[in-house]
Amino acid sequence: MKRREFLVSSAMGTVGAAVGHERLTGMTREAQARPPVRKILIAGGGFGEAFIRYMGMLTGKERPRLCYLPTASADSQSGTISWFRSCAPLNVTPFVQESFIASTRQDKGWDEVLLSMDGIVCSGGNTLNQQAIWKAQGIDVVLKQAWDRGIVLGGASAGSLCWFEEGTTDSRPKVLSTVQCLGFLKGSHSPHYDREPGRRPLYQKLIGSGEMKPGYACDNDAGIYFEDNTVRRVVSTRADAKVYYVSVVGGRVVERVMEPERIA
Repeated sequence: MKRREFLVSSAMGTVGAAVGHERLTGMTREAQARPPVRKILIAGGGFGEAFIRYMGMLTGKERPRLCYLPTASADSQSGTISWFRSCAPLNVTPFVQESFIASTRQDKGWDEVLLSMDGIVCSGGNTLNQQAIWKAQGIDVVLKQAWDRGIVLGGASAGSLCWFEEGTTDSRPKVLSTVQCLGFLKGSHSPHYDREPGRRPLYQKLIGSGEMKPGYACDNDAGIYFEDNTVRRVVSTRADAKVYYVSVVGGRVVERVMEPERIA
């Protein structure tokens, strides 16, 4: 090869390498700039061992740190015991963050605890009280930060309803009513769709009249995995448990069955 040809070839090789490096660096920067996937796993009722195992898988961690947040149950001790029992056979590290606390016995803020977790499971119970306490304490703000960071959120009953804009609740005396929630997931939600007789007719009535936005109804033992606001998977731990999307089509209320996959 002549000297001139060699110099041109060398220069082109240097430029090519530089361009390749720039493309690779640009792709790396783009990947780094891409926001984490926001994940929520809900069940209509019964967030037991199978759902906890699935949440652990969704974190992508070998032994994920999962925190139980039992605000809706007024920090029920029986719920906490059930949580540790459900986690015992799983490859997870379980924690509990109570809401009825005193600064004399808790020296970490809500953010220090919750944002150090890989997943957060919210208990069932009184959704209205749960929302009021979270807002008074600023826990709602921390949960939004957790969601935005890709920490997997979830739960059943009040622990599923809390993530939506609105839904049906038994949080008040005498009759089922409506509740406004965090609004991470757009639309409405009805848990316990097959177990509490008043749930289905009320949910259909509210959506049919336009008083409530269309949304997702879940039987006990059935649930949905969302990424952002997209349904990625419908799951259940019981053969006849279903999930429905309830909306108005042609002037009438329609339940569209979303067949779940079994998880164990």
